Amino acid sequence: MTIGAFSKACRLSPKALRLYDELELLRPARVDSETGYRYYAPEQLEQARLVAWLRRLGMPLAEIREVRALGPADAAREIRAFWSRVEAETASRRDLASFLVDHLTRPLAGPCQSDSSTSSDPSKETTMLELRCATLSDTGRVRPANQDTAYAGARVLAVADGFGSGGAPASGAAVEAFKFLDDEPLPAGSVLNLLEDAVQGATEAVREVAGPTDEVGTTLTAMVWTGSQLALVHIGDSRAYLLRDGGLFRITHDHTVVQSMLDEGRLTPEEATVHPQRALLLKALTGGRPASPPAPAPAPDVRLHDARAGDRYLLCSDGLSAVVSEDTLKETLTTAPEPAEAVRTLVAGANASGGPDNVSCVVADVVSTTAR
Repeated sequence: MTIGAFSKACRLSPKALRLYDELELLRPARVDSETGYRYYAPEQLEQARLVAWLRRLGMPLAEIREVRALGPADAAREIRAFWSRVEAETASRRDLASFLVDHLTRPLAGPCQSDSSTSSDPSKETTMLELRCATLSDTGRVRPANQDTAYAGARVLAVADGFGSGGAPASGAAVEAFKFLDDEPLPAGSVLNLLEDAVQGATEAVREVAGPTDEVGTTLTAMVWTGSQLALVHIGDSRAYLLRDGGLFRITHDHTVVQSMLDEGRLTPEEATVHPQRALLLKALTGGRPASPPAPAPAPDVRLHDARAGDRYLLCSDGLSAVVSEDTLKETLTTAPEPAEAVRTLVAGANASGGPDNVSCVVADVVSTTAR
């Protein structure tokens, strides 16, 4: 078949066919030695159509080359994995879009409180929301030093899990970069910019404390109280949970190799718990030898959560979530009357399970108060 006839049959343009030939993605069956004209065999149509379909999916050419070389079952698995990644990226953009809509349409209140009802009569009571928090960090039973940092301030809640030879300074620097939000006014329209500044500041701070050392960095899961909502910033495998109406919900997604394999259907939850790379991160705030120019900060997940009276939030490092089941987390968070008791019980539970890692957590209750 001539390139023109083959192009019509497979619905790839002659220009695309020439490009795929140059990239060795779809070579013609024969090339005329004198004219350079390309000819294709009818049996190549199926491969050409597969390439066209994968391009419509948005798959990069390098991945298409790999899929083309596989048998049907393996090719199907790779396509499924690719689409899972696309859906995860789309979900992240969807969450950011939702955050932006809320951020641009909802005015923000002052620190640690919010009007949940308004009245022109100054003699009437107004219901307010505020946070009551506790935090605890422990070295655990195995590690020689604590590289975690946990913090609960006027507006900021944060847990960071450092790694590498300078893990402790890295986690401390990342959290320190968020503390200015405790005192920063949060007028309407500013919270997104403030969060972006804080993430960039945390990235630069980690690079500074790491110096030229390789493989130094930290996870970071932080929430910023706006008065009626909690803005979440998350990167790595520390976690945030919400206990609401008797149910426990994980509101972060691990940025790990194992989580990506779970998302793609390559692992079962049971296999994930014993996978040798379960602690390998895909995203973190890292130091090391600076690039020229410096690489941009990795994109964190950003979400905005409406707060309700009675909500209880948990932020924790994987020293807790990796050894204490979600059923136990739920039971502890449900039964502990105060945040201080909750964090003590959670850390004790991690240590009772062997304490193989540093363990840190923040528990924050959303409570209602009244004011005239």
